[in-house]
Amino acid sequence: MMAFNGHRSCRAQSVSSSSLHQATSNLVKKTTEEPQPTGKAAQSTVTCIYQTNIGGSWRNVSFMWSKNLMNHTLLLTVDSIGGDLHYNCKIDVKPWNFWNKKGYKSFDVDEGNQVEVYWDLRSAKFSNSPEPISDYYIALVSDEQIALLIGDYKKKAYKRTKSRPAHVDAIQLIKKENVFAKKTFSTKAKFDEKGKESEVVVECSGTTSGSNKDPEMWVSIDGIVLIHVKNLQWKFRGNQTVMVDKQPIQVLWDVHDWLFSGSGSGPGLFVFKPGPADQSESEKEGSTQGGCESDDGKSVYYSTSNNFDFCLALMMVLHL
Repeated sequence: MMAFNGHRSCRAQSVSSSSLHQATSNLVKKTTEEPQPTGKAAQSTVTCIYQTNIGGSWRNVSFMWSKNLMNHTLLLTVDSIGGDLHYNCKIDVKPWNFWNKKGYKSFDVDEGNQVEVYWDLRSAKFSNSPEPISDYYIALVSDEQIALLIGDYKKKAYKRTKSRPAHVDAIQLIKKENVFAKKTFSTKAKFDEKGKESEVVVECSGTTSGSNKDPEMWVSIDGIVLIHVKNLQWKFRGNQTVMVDKQPIQVLWDVHDWLFSGSGSGPGLFVFKPGPADQSESEKEGSTQGGCESDDGKSVYYSTSNNFDFCLALMMVLHL
């Protein structure tokens, strides 16, 4: 969870370009530095960070869904006002006792602000991701208001909590996925706070050792191929701006370790950032080296758009 400690924009004032630059840069830098589990310890995770009002103050709330061969859990974290303290609530998504899939917990944040957590995962449906795709809810209640509600069973959540909607809706800031896939990976995300969910698909071919074909990569959104990279061995890093529902989306990728990792199953990094690229990024659009280097020489990608708060970051670990 430390990868997100620095991402704490303030809803009471506009988010500056420099703060978004620093937040996204820190996220991607930390993501590329995190050691990736392998073998039996391999674990897929999905982390979503929201900003919502609890106790009269805006703060970050994160949901980290984790799944491996033995466990399937959700770690819910509420930040303190200053962001230096983190209040955790752990939920077992697949408990031995079926009735524990529906539950309730409460805890205090910042000395006196009570947060109540209600969940119902009894009918939750999953695909290849540790995050449910339907038939569930998780609700955070503060001051008799639902400060944050995820899942599609919203009516059931309001009926059970007997709480009213918050005056201002929570906003999603970041979605990060660390997944284990084969040659195709798909996920869903909103690129607009009020828009519909889009399906993002990343496909690759020819990345296995000994393959006679030149490696290629495709990025599709809502069934439309928007990026096709041939000769991926020469264009393993890059960035491109695409249009989704007349809205510009910056797509940045680094799949160097897909092709050149000594273990043959290194991570590929994708960042999807709503908003147009600035002039400096536009000059690099379509280039094969669409990033910069951090102090330790590792590739870092970032966006400096100041019109959007949401950033979808995907970390893929490809096992072939």
